[in-house]
Amino acid sequence: MQHCAILILAAGASSRMKGRDKLLEPVHGRPLLQVVIHRAAETGMPVYVTLPGPKHNRAVYSVPAHPVYVPNAGEGMAASIRAGVAALPPAIEAVMILPADMPEITEEDMLHIAGASHGHDPSIVRACSASGRGGHPVLFPRRYFPELLKVTGDGGAKEILLHRPVRKINLPGEHATTDLDTPEHWAEWRNRTGTHQ
Repeated sequence: MQHCAILILAAGASSRMKGRDKLLEPVHGRPLLQVVIHRAAETGMPVYVTLPGPKHNRAVYSVPAHPVYVPNAGEGMAASIRAGVAALPPAIEAVMILPADMPEITEEDMLHIAGASHGHDPSIVRACSASGRGGHPVLFPRRYFPELLKVTGDGGAKEILLHRPVRKINLPGEHATTDLDTPEHWAEWRNRTGTHQ
């Protein structure tokens, strides 16, 4: 799986968390960011993580991923995507983009998405919920890297997904669509799953 890299987006501002950092919220005693990075690393694929800067509180939890600093992260998700894709070495043939605020994505989910990508198939591979709702991660073959390097704003790569072939892969339950942006989202998720701090 070394041909595919996992790019975890973790440079956002957590602006809806009322002063808390959603990526440092505890999940079974560890910050969410650390949990997501370690799951990604367990796949055996190289892992890159975008961060606001080397002195940010999140940086200490980025090991063993390769950190990519995004000084203009305030622009939105696109700044992280551009920086992360630009940091990938030439040998990487595909990138799996995953926002860091998705606590239900597992090592097996990432391997499933990576395994659905074939060199002869030009399709983007997008994870979906069991019911078919589009979510993350999304895997882009290298042919899309030039487009990823030009994305702008907070919509990330949505424009690319709208105009290019996309193959949807169902993941269990709501793994692909559960992202936690607010304290209310966190409380609801913990109550629903019984996941303790």
